[in-house]
Amino acid sequence: MKAALVQLSVTDDPAKNLPVTLDFIREAAAAGADLIATPECTNLISSDRAYQRGVLEHEYHDPTLAAIRAEAEAHGVYILIGSLCLKTEDDDGRFANRSFLIGRKGDVKARYDKIHMFDVDVSETERYRESEGYRPGREAVLAATKYAEIGMSVCYDLRFPHLYRTLAQAGAQILTIPAAFNDTTGKAHWEVLVRARAIENTCFVLAPAQCGSHATHGDKPRRTWGHSMAVGPWGEVLADGGAEPGVTLVDLDLGQVDAVRSRMRSLFHDRSFDGP
Repeated sequence: MKAALVQLSVTDDPAKNLPVTLDFIREAAAAGADLIATPECTNLISSDRAYQRGVLEHEYHDPTLAAIRAEAEAHGVYILIGSLCLKTEDDDGRFANRSFLIGRKGDVKARYDKIHMFDVDVSETERYRESEGYRPGREAVLAATKYAEIGMSVCYDLRFPHLYRTLAQAGAQILTIPAAFNDTTGKAHWEVLVRARAIENTCFVLAPAQCGSHATHGDKPRRTWGHSMAVGPWGEVLADGGAEPGVTLVDLDLGQVDAVRSRMRSLFHDRSFDGP
């Protein structure tokens, strides 16, 4: 299977971001990709909740989702939309950070709402409270494709290995970790965590990312780390997208999953134990 990682550097304007995303999807499809994956926050990056309420849509009206579904059907490819920021029907007005797997006929094969919220003080001057604007999901999602079973996640989920263990033991051969990883934490933790999830679970990992400086409405620019990654089930880095927007292609030999698991059977050796 040929996979494509689309690396973006989006603004807070979904209408401006969409043509760039579609151009990269078309480039990936023309290069023969069977699965094209975009990063977290494909439609926009913003922390201004009032502004978001003015530009975001519900899933059934979202133009980014509709356009990407049309591209999947036009090219006959699977597209993993890393996530879209979407309005919900929640009484508290919080949004969803929702990942989609789109089938080759443009159908929505699976949806996953990010479970773990990025509520972190990166430094004395850099603070994030994702849960103030987004409500967390509650369900792990395993999605079926012609090629492999895919375990879905989003960004900060990466720091919670039990989610990936659950997905792998349920049958996942590929784990998707689309991200808008903070520049500071990305430099320190991104590669080692992505590789660890692959090694622990003897899975391929596809981790498309946002990169660069994102000019946003009403607040200072946010920086993301980039370096979209594909990692094999033995933990080897198969591709690194660097620091600029673009498309990174990688061939996945899915037979390697079974080959590695036949030698390294740690996925099946979990044992229960008493707490300290």
